[in-house]
Amino acid sequence: MAALAIAVAFGASFEYQRLDGVAQTIESTTDLSRSERIEARSRRPDHFLGSRPEHLILGGFPIDLPPAATIRSGDTIRIDVISQTGNNGSVDPVTYFGQFGVTAEEVLQDAKDWWAIRSTKTQYGPHILTGPVYIRDAEPGDTIEIQILDLNPRVSYGINNTSPTGGVFGTSYPGFRAGDVGLDIPAAPPDAIGGILPGVRQHLYRIGTVRGRDVAFFSDTINVPLQPFMGVMGLAPATGVFVGSTADAPPPATGVQSSTQPGPFGGNMDNRLLTIGSTLYLPVFQHGGQFFTGDSHSVQGDGEVSGTAIEHSLSGLFRFVLHKGKTIQWPRAENDDYYIFMGIDQDLNRAMRISTMEVVKFLVAEKGLTDAEAFSLASIAVDFAISEVVDGTQVVSGKVAKSLFPKAPRP
Repeated sequence: MAALAIAVAFGASFEYQRLDGVAQTIESTTDLSRSERIEARSRRPDHFLGSRPEHLILGGFPIDLPPAATIRSGDTIRIDVISQTGNNGSVDPVTYFGQFGVTAEEVLQDAKDWWAIRSTKTQYGPHILTGPVYIRDAEPGDTIEIQILDLNPRVSYGINNTSPTGGVFGTSYPGFRAGDVGLDIPAAPPDAIGGILPGVRQHLYRIGTVRGRDVAFFSDTINVPLQPFMGVMGLAPATGVFVGSTADAPPPATGVQSSTQPGPFGGNMDNRLLTIGSTLYLPVFQHGGQFFTGDSHSVQGDGEVSGTAIEHSLSGLFRFVLHKGKTIQWPRAENDDYYIFMGIDQDLNRAMRISTMEVVKFLVAEKGLTDAEAFSLASIAVDFAISEVVDGTQVVSGKVAKSLFPKAPRP
């Protein structure tokens, strides 16, 4: 097997050309110290993109929409998103969240304004996405690095949903077999507003701080530490190439990739590793890259087995770095501890194979191992996590510990 033809070097410096022709160098977030990351978060971002109705897309990745924002490589941008849960159902958000004791004043004005105009939007899928953000000079064959500098809850509450045949217990889940039974979770009564049955079908969790740590108050005795992340981060996909819930799914009638299924473009990866301090790398398929984000979560377990995390409106601070001529096939990421390689497919076994192959190719191209050595190291030292299994295509993340390799001295 030949080594990966063009590899994006992790944790290294990259030179890029600004529009004014001045060569600039920027390091990935994982090369920055914690204090440097805190400093980056404290600065005013170069751009801001709010979740106003005109900047929101309902459930898809349309190609070549007019930009909601245009930035240069190296710029920072804060992006607000609103969760689809409670803001895109059969009742308005004030009524929905009011069933859980949330006051009208606690509901985001962005959510109220979205509700007022949502019927004018074409629906491609379930998520409310903010975008697109264009990165100047990005072209197909490039790679865009997205440094996740900060993520902040916009409200003090989020929602998780449960149903007897939801998530991995659904009849459409690949693991379902005839005769499988669901869970003993009652249905909402016929007169329930919006089908809401608080504490049974829908669970509102407040967040706060305990002993200096941000948590979700699950119960009087259980606090769940927060680990916020954007469930959807993706670029516009390749023209005419669609990812469905099955390998033989027909193209969508809208001609637009749904936000439900993740793919090579990223999208609904629901990967809890993509939190503050992590860096995501995505291949570019369209001019400008065209970045969308949404489906924000305050915390989720690997797998997202009920079909939802704590669905929670967030604001994210990102830095985008363009790598010209650096081509990758699948999304990959890194944080302080790991290089992360995602395999995505409708078949979990296939996703596992893709993730493993990406790990092996990286070890050969970047660490100088042979195929045999790389495959051996992958088997004895690399953890493969099931990041998400409920979105039609499933995501496996191979985590290569950085501690395995000697650390190069910083200049």
